[in-house]
Amino acid sequence: MARPQQPGTEVHVDVEGRTLRLTNLEKVLFPATGTTKGEVLDYYARIAPVLLPHLGSRPVTRIRWPHGVGESSFFEKNVPAGAPGWVRTAEVPTTGSRGPSRNGDTIVFPVVDTLPTLVWAVNLAALELHVHQWTVDDAGAPQGADRVVIDLDPGEPAGLHECCQVALWVRETLAEHGLEALPVTSGSKGLHLYARLPEPRDPEETTALAKEVAEGLQAEHGDLVTATMTKARRRGKVFLDWSQNAGSKTTVAPYSLRATPRPQVATPLTWEEVEAGAHDPLALEQFTPAQVLDRVAELGDLFAH
Repeated sequence: MARPQQPGTEVHVDVEGRTLRLTNLEKVLFPATGTTKGEVLDYYARIAPVLLPHLGSRPVTRIRWPHGVGESSFFEKNVPAGAPGWVRTAEVPTTGSRGPSRNGDTIVFPVVDTLPTLVWAVNLAALELHVHQWTVDDAGAPQGADRVVIDLDPGEPAGLHECCQVALWVRETLAEHGLEALPVTSGSKGLHLYARLPEPRDPEETTALAKEVAEGLQAEHGDLVTATMTKARRRGKVFLDWSQNAGSKTTVAPYSLRATPRPQVATPLTWEEVEAGAHDPLALEQFTPAQVLDRVAELGDLFAH
């Protein structure tokens, strides 16, 4: 991405036939590393070939940090006023997403299925892109959930090492249900485990399944696992958050940045990496944007496997 010559200026760029006005590319969005909005846009443009397939069938909730991480942020579900007419949208009943809506009974989400739409969204300082576990069809109509997700969230002093240990148990339990788990770093502190479903299911069913897995592992490994949301009970344990399967909930998309002090990315892993992380506390860390781009160049899209 080209940078403006002077602070506060703007550039107009052609992105796959769409003209986009990019502003404030020199603005620092990650003060700890000096990472600018222009560099954030560059990352998203370069990761787009593997990111877009995981966004394109799902409404996208954006978390925007107009003044950078450490400052105020806000969730945005509806397409904002002034959005280009070519941005594809999905009008979703609030009964399916259960989120606040400016339209009363529906939310008009953007569907980020093209590079111009991705660049448009990120130019609005949408650092994090979150998606539901259910999809929409070509007409924008909500479909069932096509996957189950379990968020492994460590309570200090537990960390990624403990998450990797627990992830192996979660993988085994999901396999007993005939489901194959795919590991992804959260980009923050923990791990996300996804399992694709053979056919779409109601989010209430997938939530019940994830809760069953979490509570079963809590019963077996209560010294390290909790399925209880109460933060006071998480210390030193890995909380298995099963609730993100609810129709109203979202999870950060694989390859999305996170608004951590230093830029980190939700990164698909191999199970060999998880196993190494379970045995060695120093074997696995959260990944930077540059590391993720190198991984994709070498390994391809592990989340597509």
